[in-house]
This record gives sequence, C-alpha cells and structure tokens, in this order.
Amino acid sequence: MQQKSKMIGLFAAMSVVGGAAWAGPDEDQLTINGEIAIVTETAAPEHMANVKTIYSGWRFRSDETQAVQMDDFDNPGMLGVENALVDWETADGSEGKSCASCHGASEEMAGVRAVYPKWNEEKGMVTTLEMEVNNCRETRMGAEKWKYTGSDMTDMVALISSVSRGMPVNVAIDGPAQSTWEQGKELYYTRTGQLELSCANCHEDSYGMMIRADHLSQGQINGFPTYRLKNTKLNSVHARFKGCVRDTRAETFSPGSAEFIALELYVASRGNGLSVEGPSVRN
Repeated sequence: MQQKSKMIGLFAAMSVVGGAAWAGPDEDQLTINGEIAIVTETAAPEHMANVKTIYSGWRFRSDETQAVQMDDFDNPGMLGVENALVDWETADGSEGKSCASCHGASEEMAGVRAVYPKWNEEKGMVTTLEMEVNNCRETRMGAEKWKYTGSDMTDMVALISSVSRGMPVNVAIDGPAQSTWEQGKELYYTRTGQLELSCANCHEDSYGMMIRADHLSQGQINGFPTYRLKNTKLNSVHARFKGCVRDTRAETFSPGSAEFIALELYVASRGNGLSVEGPSVRN
C-alpha cells in the first residue's frame, strides 16, 4: 500500500510538471474604490529562506477577476460585510449586548485583522479572530457560539478585515507564540495524503505555474475571507485549509483545531508586509 501511494504521488508530480507552464504574477497594482492602496508585492519576511519576494494572490488572477475586487459595489464579498454590520449593531444573548456595545463603531476595529492570529496571554495560547469573536459572544454577550466556518462568523471576520484594508500584515511569531509557529511551519512542509504533497510543494515550489486552468499563487491569506467564484460564497481560512488537505487525499483536520490554528499562524506570517485586503475575490 505504501509503495502504491508513492507511485500515485510520483504520477501526480509528473502530471503537474508535464501539464504546467510558467506564468508568473502580473505587474498590475491594486487600489480599492480608487482610494485604498494595497501592497501586493514586497520583500519576503526574514524567516522565509526559500522565497525572496511575496505576492498577494490577487496578482495571479485574470484581469476580469481582479477588476471585481477593485470596487466594493462589484465585490460580492461586501454583501457579507453588510450582513455583519447588522449583526454588529444587534443585541444578542442574555446580557442584551451587541458588538457595538463594547467596541463602538466597526471602524474602531481597524488594525485588528493585521495582527491575528496572536498570543492571548489570558488563555495561554494563540487565538484566531474566530475564537475571539466566539469568546465575546459567550463571555460578554451571553450568546451562543457561532460555527467556526459558518456564514455568520465568516461575514463578521470579513467586516473586521474590511476596516483594516491597506494596513500591513504584522503577525508576531516570537515569544510565547514561537512554539505554535514552529508547529505550523512543520505542517506546512510535511507531505501528506496519497499524493504525498505539502503546502510548500504548490505554494512555494510551484507558484506561478499554470496547471490546467488554475494559476498557482503563493497561498497568501492576507485576503481572507475571500469570495470564491468557484463556490459563490465567502470562504474562511480554515475552510480553505481543509479543502487543500483533502485535495492531497489525506484525512484533514477540523476547522478550529490546534493544527489549523498553528498552520494559520505560520501562513499568516509568510504574508507579513502585504496589505490586509479581505474580503478579496479569487477563483
């Protein structure tokens, strides 16, 4: 069985090489609504030994797809932001509080998305935005938790992201967060599944290649949540992780698991210096 798996992985790798063509990131520049300048290319963080320059996934999309993200009136992901604005102002739970009761206007969250995931001293662990939203709902509002990858949660993260657009991603990976970051790094480079592929095989070794109709990006997550034309909805980071691992024909982790939290921290740190741009639009 092990030999069979290796043969399947080898065949897949040969198929990739044989059916791939180089088509690197374009040179287009992203400005949203004619006023929010987005950094889509910058020097790679020091911890990335194998990559010199990092690019937003936007740079790997067609002109038509790029244009959809350049205007909020065209971006279907902004419908999720509008839904979240209603939730932001709506009291829920036994305490009769809304998000606005504690945080004020949603614009007060500017800068938050840029630093998550981050170490939570009180909990003694790295937490994601989804975890913090549910923490507020449970402990401050007395409301039920939202499903980690549910539409309510993804819309709320899109809202929090939208008010940080243009700000540089600046995820901390030192101090108490370092061990989680190291775990995420190991996961990123570990081959899994029948195809024996790692995250790095596609998004570090092969980015820029055209494989069938797909243009491989560096797998940056500065644009999440992202509206995918493929499934016509906003997609969260962990939902995309789950799909990627599944595509290697491996048993995947659950959204919100310790493994995916670690992986998110590592992948987010690979985008340090790019702009927050969610909700983005991708294929």
